[in-house]
This record gives sequence, C-alpha cells and structure tokens, in this order.
Amino acid sequence: MATTGHTVKAFDEDLGQLRALVAEMGGRAEAALAGAIQALVRRDLEAAAAIIEDDKKIDALEVEIERQAIRLIALRAPMADDLRDVLAAMKISGVIERMGDYAKNIAKRVHMLNDVKGIEPISILPAMARSVSDMVHAVLDAYARRDAEGAVRVAESDRTVDDFYNSIFRTLLTHMMENPHTITASTHLLFIAKNLERIGDHATNVAEMVYYAATGKQMAERAKGEDPLAAEEE
Repeated sequence: MATTGHTVKAFDEDLGQLRALVAEMGGRAEAALAGAIQALVRRDLEAAAAIIEDDKKIDALEVEIERQAIRLIALRAPMADDLRDVLAAMKISGVIERMGDYAKNIAKRVHMLNDVKGIEPISILPAMARSVSDMVHAVLDAYARRDAEGAVRVAESDRTVDDFYNSIFRTLLTHMMENPHTITASTHLLFIAKNLERIGDHATNVAEMVYYAATGKQMAERAKGEDPLAAEEE
C-alpha cells in the first residue's frame, strides 16, 4: 500500500522519529563546529579534546539512523514521497557525519596552533565559520520543514563561504612567501579554512537532497566560486 500523504499512522510516527534523530545529529555537528572554532580562538585544548571525543556520538547516531531507515523500508514498503523522505534521512545522516569529522579535524589542530600570533587569517576564520554555521543551521531547518525554497537559499549562500576561503588562501600564501617562519602555522590554518569550505559544500549537498525530497526534482546546478588553486596554475 502506498503511504503518500502519511495515511498510515505507524509510518508517520516512525518517520517522525527518524527526522528527530537527523535533527539531533545535525545539532551535534553544528555545536561541534562552533566549539572547534571557539577552542581555536581561545587556544582551549580541553575543549578541543572534548569535541574530538564527542564525535563518537555523531557516528553512533548515523548508525542508528541507517538501522531505522532500513527497518522502515523493510516493514512499511514506502513509495513515492515517503520513500524519498526515508532515503533522504539516511543520505543526509552520512553527510552530517562527514561535517562532524571536519569539525573534529579542526579541533585536532588547536594544539598545533597554541602559540600562533600575528597571522591575520586566524581573526578571519571565525567570520567564515559563522557563515558556514549559518548554512548548516538553515539547511537543517529546511529539512525539518521540507522547505525547497529554503534549500535553494542555502545552496546560493555557499558562494560567500567560497569567497572567504579564497581570501584566506591568498592571504596565507602571501604570509608564507614573505615570512617562511609562518609556513607551518599558515599550513595548519589553510587546512582549517579548507575544512570549513568543505562543510559548506556538504551543507549544499544536504540542501540538494532536501530539495529533491520535497519536489522530486533535482536542484539546478549552482555556480562555484573561483578556485584559487586553479588560478595559480594558469
């Protein structure tokens, strides 16, 4: 039996539980990102260690979401819109898990940057992180509301994150050329900026899944910002 329109109460309850787990997982990833940047700015090694440890909870939620999604498909045999919802939850959880990994990677570099001073991008990174965090928060809201238009806005906002990354990349490159003593610290900061850029990309991937789950159509391909690495090769 097709369950389009949530005509089966048991399915509706199961799907609601699945959505709640995705929301919890997303909230944890969002908190991990904010905490990692705060730990970096404050050079808080204890907070960074806690974020690394807490990533296990995000991983466990992904496993539970996959288990419940498979069970839901096997027991309820959803079709059309309902099947898209279940598959979206499972795929989105995988993307959120990778977001959590990037936040963990940022936290792991805090102790490597404990004595960094006078490198400008370290003051720019929190602004970039706020833009990324806004994307993650907005896409989770779009998922909760099945908001296709909200998902499109999230994808469009990724250009701002790309611009942040390109600016930081060029600034760090200048620091490294002008003062070789900053190469190690600048490399760590570049990896952090790249992790933030990748979280923005994953938020866009989630937005595309939300759009498809809500409309049954693929989102139009977005324009990416300039790639500084490609620019250097020209």
